[in-house]
Order: sequence, then C-alpha cells, then structure tokens
Amino acid sequence: VQLQASGGGLVQAGGSLRLSCAASGRTFSGYAMGWFHQAPGKEREFVAVISWSGGSTYYAESVKGRFTVSRDKSKNTVYLQMNSLKPEDTAEYYCAASRTVLARVPSSYEYWGQGTLVTVSS
Repeated sequence: VQLQASGGGLVQAGGSLRLSCAASGRTFSGYAMGWFHQAPGKEREFVAVISWSGGSTYYAESVKGRFTVSRDKSKNTVYLQMNSLKPEDTAEYYCAASRTVLARVPSSYEYWGQGTLVTVSS
C-alpha cells in the first residue's frame, strides 16, 4: 500500500501549484483523503479533506477560497489545487487516507504518503 505525493516546487507568491497523490497497492474505497502540511520546526497541520464520494470537502480556514481538493476515483488519485499562494504556505505537504469521515487530525489517518515540498517565495 503506497501513497505517492508529487507536484511540489518553487513558486512566487500569488502563483499556483497542483499537488497529486496517487494510491497504489490497493484502492481506498470508503476512505476519506486528506492533505496536511508541516513547516520546519512546526507540527503537522490539517489543510483539506475530501470524502470517499467526493461530495464533501473541508478546509482549514487559512486556505479556504484558495485551495481546492478533488479526487478521481478511476485513477485512484487525489489532487490539491493551490492558488494565490503565500510565503506562509511554504511546507512539506503530505497526503493521507482515513476511514473517519472528513477527518482533520493526523491520528485519524491510517495511511500516509511521503511529502512533497512546496516553497513560496515573496
């Protein structure tokens, strides 16, 4: 079972990036998929989550209106579209899978991918 996050990089403030999280080894039927970020020296923080059906989403206040989470079940892939990026969005971004509906704490997630680094320059 593996979650592979990709799409990170260096972008100027105001720019956009789209992160992808591809699942392999199994399908995550019934799992909510979440995104977290972790800046150096800080705890891992919730960013966004999408339900298994894709019909429900929840966002951290800091990213509402700027980030959009979506999933393509046919590709077993989840996306995080990040617009209007700010320097404070700089962090390692992780995707994860949870059986808890719209989970927002790391301890509720059973599977984690490796991080992808997002750096936003001012």
